[in-house]
Amino acid sequence: MATQPDHPTHPSQPGQPSYGWAVPDQEPPPPYNPNPPPYELPSAAPEQPQNNPQSPRTTPEQPSAANNMYAGGADYESGGLIEEDAFSFSEKSIRMAFVRKVYAILMVQLAITVGFISLFVYEPNVKMYSRKHPEMWWIALAMTIVLLIVLACCSDFRRRWPLNIILLGLFTLCKGFMLGAVSSLYRSDDVLIAAGICTGVCLALTIFAMQTKWDFTACGGILFVCLIVLFIFGIVAICIPGKVIRLVYASLGALLFSIYLVYDTQLMLGGNHKYSISPEEYIFAALNLYLDIINIFLYILALVGGSRN
Repeated sequence: MATQPDHPTHPSQPGQPSYGWAVPDQEPPPPYNPNPPPYELPSAAPEQPQNNPQSPRTTPEQPSAANNMYAGGADYESGGLIEEDAFSFSEKSIRMAFVRKVYAILMVQLAITVGFISLFVYEPNVKMYSRKHPEMWWIALAMTIVLLIVLACCSDFRRRWPLNIILLGLFTLCKGFMLGAVSSLYRSDDVLIAAGICTGVCLALTIFAMQTKWDFTACGGILFVCLIVLFIFGIVAICIPGKVIRLVYASLGALLFSIYLVYDTQLMLGGNHKYSISPEEYIFAALNLYLDIINIFLYILALVGGSRN
């Protein structure tokens, strides 16, 4: 039962009942009200007016910007990363790790190939043996074609570790043997000149592919048609021998595979290009770049050797 406060109560008028409400000493007594409201105990927190447009309301469903950082929001109050930026940063880091892995594998392949070429060009016994036994070249060519079909068409094999590395290593060995056998037919000076020109062209094209705003990944169909035309032109060049037609064929081949090098580099880089290779396909990306560089070297070697012989 509620007790009355210690303040003195206001005496009621004669003939009127006392309602028992207390009046503080510092305030004057309220005027007489014949119909006073019933006594209500004061609530702990008075309700806020609902229909007052001037009074702002803060509901739990509307967290402030300062608390958004702790509430797991998509952005921070200042200097933070939003969710899309964080996702793009993660994707960029994965792509850059993929590019480093591809170029590391490519450098190993090129080192093995250079070793085979040096052996066949500068070792007289190996050079003469390769010229006297052309069947070894045809065996290496058949194995190269089989391994290329397996790596290009069987995605499970080129993604399964360590089978993909073994297949790519066998392909590199066969291709290096083939290039060594072909290089043994030319003079050592011609091979060095072709290797130097190929290195400069590949470095320039790689830098161009990384810096240019042109998207070569959308030209895959056009490049494939040009490759078919070059293949038919090569058959014609075999049927119609001549120095001029060989030089024209080698020039067109070097030009086409130079564009293919830019195309495959942009596929590997991804980013703002229309098409890109999945980071899981590092074996396939290294294989494409290796074939482009090897074909550029072969066509440049044919140009240098054909023009000087």
